[in-house]
Amino acid sequence: GRVMTVVVTDTNEGTGGATGRDISGEESFDVVVVGSGAGGLATAVVAAENGLSVLVVEKAPVIGGTTAWSGGWLWIPRNPLAVRAGIVEDEAEPRRYLASELGAASVEDPRLAVFLREGPEMVRFFEERTAVAFIDGNRMPDFHATPGHATGGRSVAAAPYDGRELGPWLGKLRPPLDLISVGGMGIASGADLNHFVNATRSPASAWYAAKRFLRHGWDLVSRGRGTRLVNGNALAARLLRSALDRGVTVRVEAPAEAMLVEDGRVVGVRLPTGAVRARRGVVLATGGFPHDAARVSALFTHPRHHSAAPESNSGDGLRLGEAAGGTVAEDLAHPGAWAPVSLVPRSDGGVGRFPHLVERAKPGFLAVDGGGRRFVNEADSYHDFMAALFCATPPGEEPVAWLIADHAAQRRWGLGWAKPFPFPLGPALRSGYLKRGRTLEVLARECGLDPAVLGATVAAFNSHARNGEDPEFGRGRSAYNRAQGDAAHRGANPSLRPLEKGPFYAVRIVSGSLGTFAGLRTDAAARVLGRRGAPIPGLFAVGNDMSSVMGGNYPSGGITLGPAMTFGYVAGRVLAGVPVAGLAEAAVEMDEMKERTR
Repeated sequence: GRVMTVVVTDTNEGTGGATGRDISGEESFDVVVVGSGAGGLATAVVAAENGLSVLVVEKAPVIGGTTAWSGGWLWIPRNPLAVRAGIVEDEAEPRRYLASELGAASVEDPRLAVFLREGPEMVRFFEERTAVAFIDGNRMPDFHATPGHATGGRSVAAAPYDGRELGPWLGKLRPPLDLISVGGMGIASGADLNHFVNATRSPASAWYAAKRFLRHGWDLVSRGRGTRLVNGNALAARLLRSALDRGVTVRVEAPAEAMLVEDGRVVGVRLPTGAVRARRGVVLATGGFPHDAARVSALFTHPRHHSAAPESNSGDGLRLGEAAGGTVAEDLAHPGAWAPVSLVPRSDGGVGRFPHLVERAKPGFLAVDGGGRRFVNEADSYHDFMAALFCATPPGEEPVAWLIADHAAQRRWGLGWAKPFPFPLGPALRSGYLKRGRTLEVLARECGLDPAVLGATVAAFNSHARNGEDPEFGRGRSAYNRAQGDAAHRGANPSLRPLEKGPFYAVRIVSGSLGTFAGLRTDAAARVLGRRGAPIPGLFAVGNDMSSVMGGNYPSGGITLGPAMTFGYVAGRVLAGVPVAGLAEAAVEMDEMKERTR
């Protein structure tokens, strides 16, 4: 038989709707989502939109996961915003690009076909039905100029959001990463950032920046944090608002300690407060394992790793999935989403991790390895930058590089945590984070580099950069390099100019990441697969708990959040028994589950 369910109202803090208790007294929902980043919240919103009761549990005291610290970009080829702008491409082109990037075997992964088909539908759903809004990335190129690449039209980002719309939940949203924000004020890429870096050159930009600072100051006084949310902070806020609007129950400081499994089916989770049953399924969305030292040591070739992701991303979802019979993919091209990171000393004795995502591609910067030689096209993607450093580092040695800038470049763009003019450099210099030298020879000694080698490296770089050329690494040749450069630069190459006038500055780059790619093996319906390749009934994984649909490759910006939200959309529909094209088997299984739980 049928299971009788008695619904009672529960008004405890962190609840967006009524909770359910079955006749045994255990709390129960149709769906339990573990983790509150974009993948988990997207699943919750879609499931609730289709009539299911949903609980989201987050072990941290704040909502948003890595998403809230991210740029908020999603790679979604053929998305509705591009189509509205007249960018219409054949459906074969994105697949051709992925084939050239991932290889023929990886592109046959059935999840990729679902991602490419359902991604635009996901964007359309959230635009039309929820509080989520996007801005286009129609001028954002793919990372690599391989067959099928596009110079724009495949990206979207979260539109800015007024955090006051969250009401009391604003205090539960993870704030922007303090190291890359200005006093907790997020700055979006594009026009927003350009106003700030041009504030000393343009009265209009100066007035724009002043208004932003004034509003942020008032927000700090009146609400304790900024309310003009941008980037991933806006995406997390919009998804949270959408979940609450649909009666989703959201709880913080609620870690999932174990899975409840009966007769091979996942039927719930155990929280510190007791068991919670999930009639339809449990969705793992805990953000991967960047701070799981044991798994990092096992899967990374460079175990001394410094991730810029939140420390709460410590592999909980992978351990829970394995305990229920799932397996973690260990055969990917790269197990992590690499990024150059510098270590920032904190006043409390701790260490912050600054991800270098922007300034490397600007004129007046270059990077050298621990021997003082260039090893990479600095304007390539953050993932490619670190992959090149790993290749340049002799076996057994720690991957270390130095990012160097002349005075004009540092004062214009900043250098990591050492922010641009008018912010003072004293704190960064006194802490030892920022190295400075009146000449390159002095800077080399400050960094422990051979002055002669560094001098020769910069001289060779400058001799070509004066003509806008980089014959060694091709910096500025690709559309992505040029987009990351300075559009206002007067030279022939928006990413290049020589470093000639001191003082010169440098920060030490270490092995880092934005997250992990190695996750639980799943099928195209986001169902976790068991050791024999069959789906584990009642268990799903999305976001970085799902093994990368890109096979551990990084072909374009947004290939983490794009699949995360797309498979959250797919999982929410599958859990609700809503047909998804090409997933007939999953639909039949969920229809059977509906009959059992009716």
